[in-house]
Amino acid sequence: MLTSNLGYPRIGENREWKKALESFWANDTTEEQLLATMKELRLNHLRVQQEQEVDLIPVGDFTLYDHVLDMAVMFGIIPKRFLQQGDTPTLSTYFAMARGSKDAQACEMTKWYNTNYHYIVPELHDAAPRLTKNAPLEAYLEAKNELGIDGKPVIIGPYSFVKLAKGYDDNKLQEMIQSLLPLYIQVIQELVDAGARSIQVDEPSLVTSIPAREMALVTRIYEQINEAIADAPLFLQTYFDAVTFYEEVVSLPVKGIGLDFVHGGAKNLEALRTFGFPEDKVLAAGIIDGRNIWISNLRERHELVHQLEQHVAKDRLVLQPSCSLLHVPVTTKREEKLDPTLLGVLAFANEKLTELHTLKQLAAGNEAEVKEALEANDDALAALEKSGWRSGAATSHNLENKKRPQSFNERRPLQEEKWQLPLLPTTTIGSFPQTKDVRRTRSLWRKGELSTVEYERTMKSYIEKWINIQEELGLDVLVHGEFERNDMVEFFGEKLDGFAFTANGWVQSYGSRCVKPPIIYGNVSFTEPMTVAETVYAQSLTDKPVKGMLTGPVTILNWSFVRDDLPLTVIAHQIAEALTHEVTALEEAGIEMIQIDEPAIREGLPLKAEDQQEYLDWAVSAFRASCAHVKATTQIHTHMCYSEFHEMIEAIDDLDADVISIETSRSHGEMISAFEKTTYEKGIGLGVYDIHSPRVPSEEEMLNVIRRALTVLPASLFWVNPDCGLKTRAEKETVAALKNMVAAARAAREELKTKA
Repeated sequence: MLTSNLGYPRIGENREWKKALESFWANDTTEEQLLATMKELRLNHLRVQQEQEVDLIPVGDFTLYDHVLDMAVMFGIIPKRFLQQGDTPTLSTYFAMARGSKDAQACEMTKWYNTNYHYIVPELHDAAPRLTKNAPLEAYLEAKNELGIDGKPVIIGPYSFVKLAKGYDDNKLQEMIQSLLPLYIQVIQELVDAGARSIQVDEPSLVTSIPAREMALVTRIYEQINEAIADAPLFLQTYFDAVTFYEEVVSLPVKGIGLDFVHGGAKNLEALRTFGFPEDKVLAAGIIDGRNIWISNLRERHELVHQLEQHVAKDRLVLQPSCSLLHVPVTTKREEKLDPTLLGVLAFANEKLTELHTLKQLAAGNEAEVKEALEANDDALAALEKSGWRSGAATSHNLENKKRPQSFNERRPLQEEKWQLPLLPTTTIGSFPQTKDVRRTRSLWRKGELSTVEYERTMKSYIEKWINIQEELGLDVLVHGEFERNDMVEFFGEKLDGFAFTANGWVQSYGSRCVKPPIIYGNVSFTEPMTVAETVYAQSLTDKPVKGMLTGPVTILNWSFVRDDLPLTVIAHQIAEALTHEVTALEEAGIEMIQIDEPAIREGLPLKAEDQQEYLDWAVSAFRASCAHVKATTQIHTHMCYSEFHEMIEAIDDLDADVISIETSRSHGEMISAFEKTTYEKGIGLGVYDIHSPRVPSEEEMLNVIRRALTVLPASLFWVNPDCGLKTRAEKETVAALKNMVAAARAAREELKTKA
């Protein structure tokens, strides 16, 4: 029995990856220095897995930005706007696709299935696929020559790659895949010729609710590959849920099939029991949770392995995480400040690989060799049970199905009379640039090197500066800027009971952007007001409305590492109940325009259609519960970004927010098309420029977005705002972009007046 890994965190134990990228983008290091640093990191990650005695070590999972972008560039799928200086992709081309350039808008970015990782969406509409280089082969040879590792090259399978892409009609799916298939065959053949004995082909789209005709297409795809390369050592890998067509998937002409026995594990196990498993294939079983940070109950996992052995011989069974370890931090070894009981039940990437090794030894009958590890596992789980952190889990009030007593149509005239906003009101999503000075101020205060009095004085100076800037720019609804907040989820978690925080538990969200998710280990409850002081101070500086800024219950849930002993709906409603107290505190302090952000509500949507309505029901319920008690004149905003929201327009409407802002510019306005088919009759802002790119869009560019939106949405309900918060942007580009945004809104108002 072997062990395998599906992917390792890229960012480095101390975020060396992030720092190297940002140094290069700031022109502080050269391209040669960047590539040298990345090679060192890449090889070090392989050494770690080698030392952990992983039998099948993935290679090619490392990236300079995003693994989907890597595949697109490798296949020459580069939009023409990025090839103005020739057809050969350079590092500048690569980063321009991800981040935009002065003259070209970045490619769309959206969520990787139901995770908080964002990938760069390939654009196929004007693609002429060609192999620019065989990157998996380069990774394979590097590992072999530098470290003597006979690695397992990782590629995204042709079906999932095209399903993740855009720019083609649904009836062209087969045509798009066929255009790429010769390139896949060439890549695989060259890997086989180089000696690769196993090749991981990721097909996570096979766990979604795909139609039978597409499963038949997948079968033909792999038959074609097998005809071209007989007995290619392909491991077709799925994860995040159970496969939809089990019998067809396990019958594909590949060497091995990877199934997730954690997420969707019950369905996969039932299918295995019902239909068996081919005797000529290897089963790569995902038995360690690759998406959460709790230790495995090793005795229960060992029992699962024993159940798998009833259907698959040991020599055809591979033990592995449920998915790539990209989604968890690197190691717990620097978490000295955590409560020892809590630390004892945490397992990050390295610790999960250790668990795999232990389970392999148990399966081999070597229990004596791992006796100490088993006892430590037992003791850690027993200590958590005795802690009392998880007792009395129910919310104290039944918050389900709460909603505001007045309909939007009843609230709207009352709010219009109260706020007296112009047509197409302008605002931002919440945060302003977190400069080095801002971060340094927070850091010094946290370390005790800056007094609370001086810290609060400095924070007030940042708030005052940006209130003045917003006034000068002519924005209609202002924000305080969130300078006191390290992260939109971590900030609230630090002020609520039931959360814990790591020192170095970073994971990649998109590009070089890393987040440090809180850990929900116990019952969540409110302790004291969290945002009132800063918001009230900002409001005291202006006559214009200042929004109170909160993170919603479902986003706090989805962007945390969540306890695994309760249904998610219970935890979401615990958070919602805590937020009701904060909303009340803001309203009582005179803040009656409150934004409760839910950017992560879409990413939690289950991958199978039959499971989605239940999730949407409780997610909507939790959001509504957090603000159902406010006055009719209190205007509730929410915000969502970087997901396929057209799939849940009805649920968005059911949130019953007075105003919602949704990303649209990064998808090049495609979200607008959803409203051509669906009527939306509440306040809405479709972000008019992409804040994740350093480029400053022109007034005309943003005006065109507004014009297009107004073809499907009423001007009386339309707001003008950026796609997302501005914390990651520089001050100069932020002011320049907002200046153009305000000018575009004013120009649109004039056009509407002329038409009237």
